[in-house]
Amino acid sequence: MSADTAAVTKTDHIEKKKKDDKKVDWLAEIRGLFLMLLAVFAFHSFIAKPFYIPSESMLPNLLVGDRLVVSKYPYGWNWSSVSFHLAPRGDWRVAPATPEYGDIVIPVHPERDEDYIKRVVALPGDRIAVRNGQIILNGKPIVQEAEPPLDLPVDANSTCTGFYDPTFLVSGENGEPVCRVPVYRETLPNGASYLIIDHINGDERSLDQFAEMTIPEGHVFVMGDNRDHSSDSRELNSSRGLLGPVPLENIGGRAEFITFSLDGTTSLNPVSWFTSLREGRAWTTLRPAIDTGKSEE
Repeated sequence: MSADTAAVTKTDHIEKKKKDDKKVDWLAEIRGLFLMLLAVFAFHSFIAKPFYIPSESMLPNLLVGDRLVVSKYPYGWNWSSVSFHLAPRGDWRVAPATPEYGDIVIPVHPERDEDYIKRVVALPGDRIAVRNGQIILNGKPIVQEAEPPLDLPVDANSTCTGFYDPTFLVSGENGEPVCRVPVYRETLPNGASYLIIDHINGDERSLDQFAEMTIPEGHVFVMGDNRDHSSDSRELNSSRGLLGPVPLENIGGRAEFITFSLDGTTSLNPVSWFTSLREGRAWTTLRPAIDTGKSEE
């Protein structure tokens, strides 16, 4: 074999090796992608998931546009823990636990695959009623103390119109419009303390009145913090509410903290990704403060 022939053969071998190196192992790529998606799905179903606040039912503590982290493991796992509600409904629970008073949880509607976000105010076996906006738990009124009005932001995601009271829209200290709402501090038997809004006091047609009922075993009673504008366990006959106490297998997780919050002006312009961020919302915990001085335990 001449030197020229050997050189050509070597060149052909190198070119063939380069072509082989460029070949994509599509099976391995697809397998890798599938394993990555499976890992994300498992984390989303069993550890934690993001959650977006679309309504004003949890004002003043949660604003429309807040992004949260919801943990999946505090109460064990069930069909509602599984991402996108891909698991069939059932009453099974793995490593079950019961929420505590004041926990903010993610109940799933009893008839639709629709996530809500509400606060636990009564546990299995409790007797609960609402009179003139005040919770009566096991025959005792829950502590409610009036606090100074709270200024909420007014922006594209929070317009202040949902209260149907134009007097709430006022000028703040810097001259900018704010939504000034009356608030109360509510404290549950374990000392869990948080703010609520209740501004239609005494209206017989509102959710301020609720006849006493006993919470069945394996259920909790949940309410929104924006008491006059929340479809929750008090709605027994409306498809928009939760139709009474929520089965524990319908609780898909517990809200832990806010990651960031958007004011509704985000667009395709990258600058707006930063200018639409609300200040002071990121990393706010959603676990209620515990007032040990008012705890019954």
